[in-house]
Amino acid sequence: MGVKGLQWFVENVSSEVCVEVNLQEMAKQYQRDQPGCTPTLVVDAMACLKHWYTSEAWVHGGQWREYMHNLETFVRAFTNAGIKLVFFFDGVVEQTKRAEWVKRRLRNNKEISQIFQYIKTTGQQPGREMFFIPSGLATFSRFALKSLGVETWCSVREADYEIASYGLFHNCMGILGQDSDYLIYDTVPYLSISKLQLSRLVTVHFSRENLCQTLKLSKSDLPLLACILGNDIVPENQLQKLRHSCMDLYRQKEKKWTQTNKVLAVANYISRHLCLSEGLKEITKLPVSEADRALLEKGIDSYLLPEQQTPWLPYRKEHSSYRAQVELRSGSNQDIMQFAKEQHIRAENFMVFNILSAGEVSCSNTLEDDQDPDLPGHALVYRPARQHIYSVLLGAKQDHIESPPSVKEWFVYPGNPLQHAELVTAVPVNLPGRRPDLKILWFSDDPGIKSLRYSTFLALFDLHDLSDELCALETHLIGTCCLLIYIALQVNNLCLEDIDAYLAQTLCVRTKSPDQLACTQVACVDSRAVHLGSLFVRGLTILIAANSSCGFPFRMADLMPWEMFDGKLFHLKYLQSHAGCSEGELLEGNMSLVTKFHYLKTIITSTCIRKRRNIESKPRGPLEAKQACSSYHARDGGPHSHKGQRQFFPPQNDPCTSGFQLSPSRTQEQRHRPRYRAQNRQRIQLAPRWPQYQNPHPGWS
Repeated sequence: MGVKGLQWFVENVSSEVCVEVNLQEMAKQYQRDQPGCTPTLVVDAMACLKHWYTSEAWVHGGQWREYMHNLETFVRAFTNAGIKLVFFFDGVVEQTKRAEWVKRRLRNNKEISQIFQYIKTTGQQPGREMFFIPSGLATFSRFALKSLGVETWCSVREADYEIASYGLFHNCMGILGQDSDYLIYDTVPYLSISKLQLSRLVTVHFSRENLCQTLKLSKSDLPLLACILGNDIVPENQLQKLRHSCMDLYRQKEKKWTQTNKVLAVANYISRHLCLSEGLKEITKLPVSEADRALLEKGIDSYLLPEQQTPWLPYRKEHSSYRAQVELRSGSNQDIMQFAKEQHIRAENFMVFNILSAGEVSCSNTLEDDQDPDLPGHALVYRPARQHIYSVLLGAKQDHIESPPSVKEWFVYPGNPLQHAELVTAVPVNLPGRRPDLKILWFSDDPGIKSLRYSTFLALFDLHDLSDELCALETHLIGTCCLLIYIALQVNNLCLEDIDAYLAQTLCVRTKSPDQLACTQVACVDSRAVHLGSLFVRGLTILIAANSSCGFPFRMADLMPWEMFDGKLFHLKYLQSHAGCSEGELLEGNMSLVTKFHYLKTIITSTCIRKRRNIESKPRGPLEAKQACSSYHARDGGPHSHKGQRQFFPPQNDPCTSGFQLSPSRTQEQRHRPRYRAQNRQRIQLAPRWPQYQNPHPGWS
């Protein structure tokens, strides 16, 4: 997460540290110096996310097919230049950095509140200055890059440490990222992702050697500099008094003084007062308490890669490997743990390793409206499913004779102050017969295990009784049905118009190219639709966690958002559905999709009815949508629904409804009649399986 003020200093004060480089020329020089070696860049993927996501639309839940196209373009540019890319993602949040993680998440909550306030006030998406990456972007980017065939890793400790270690010990050409910690590590050159011009493969090299010359320090002094300035281990306010002393001494030396000289002042203090003759360093001369000195030593140690030493810590113990050794949770099986760790490192599973190794999971901010009481946060919506996942992974007993295991959750959602982790107890799955055994689910090759994996996956969402109805569907439609039934059962405010919007976009998205989706126009933005879009995408992360836990009954690639979701398309379908458009109009006149639409909708609504949840029609006019489109107006004396809700008629030529019209075949009264009233339940019958679909999963039926 960086050294406080250092990145700004090198970019704005110390210009000699910034050296423009051409990566293609750099690669050629690398090959001349090291014949037979492939020039390789190790990439801090977390620092690249906002540079990869360039779509103008970002509040709707993510433009995933456009994003995939951007990743393909990025990888191709380096491949064509003969440069290999190795990507690293954060796989854990270390306890030493939890306080900083919480601080950032709470700050992000305020930013998200401002985004929703802007949407409600203007009915539009905020500008790029308020940009917030779509929910789940980091999670799905791992699988996206793997699908492109590039080497992708997930860390088992702080990612910047593993990136610096990998770069050094694999003799990489450089590190591509945006974190001033890479200036502190004694590793390969640090190259800027934010300054990268992809078309020319030109960027800025932040020279560690030039920084040392500017500050009159050696490389071994940089970790101490970073800790006094403040980083993720030593909080900025911890050594504020010491920094003030450094600045007072520097002020006496330099007649011209500005606040930007803070880095120079600390460097001057280190070189003049702590670095003794003959290379001796004396950290004990620092005027700080024993506790602060111990924290400083811990911070310095965190920058030392394996087999590296420092004169500041003469008695430091070496790390045995740059891969952190992970302790097993009590009761964890060695084979299971090792398999989960290997999958985690290769970025092939999600959440499983964190649960098994530490009993702790984290989830960052989501675009959720904390002022909408009708839509709960995704963390609460999907908690029952996560409890089932914990049960499968940790072995909760059905009879509760033993205390069920629990998991510490650090989930960001409205109303959670993040003062401590929430202890969430595992809940056994409701599956007839024996409890699913993890060894069997993961390692067995018996013919019937495919069916067990599939039924266990459905049981995580309390849908094991739908095995026959769903197994004839394509995987992405199975995932969509599972999510929509689950959301409908958990969120009482979900209505038929929402279901229609979700289904219509899922079916239509696969008929469109990235360019067509990019050209989709959404003239106004509805805050509720924004929340629902993020809720669905977060649900996809639960699907891949469930898939990982059950031994992969599905290909992970089939559960990715670019297979079933586009934010702008969902937003458009949401506005159309709530304005009363027919199914044919929602599906853009594609009659083959209408058949699928009715089949899927029947499964969802009939299943909910069996589970005592009647999904009603509740079309929302624009005023009900918190004035997302201020040009709409309610007609006085308009008809009311069966629940007494006022209906809204969009005026002619309204920009929010341009591009779609209400069906001329339906009368004015029919357009606003709920299509699935509770009193007309007898119309809902489970449709037969589509004859054109073969069962893609032998052994399930």
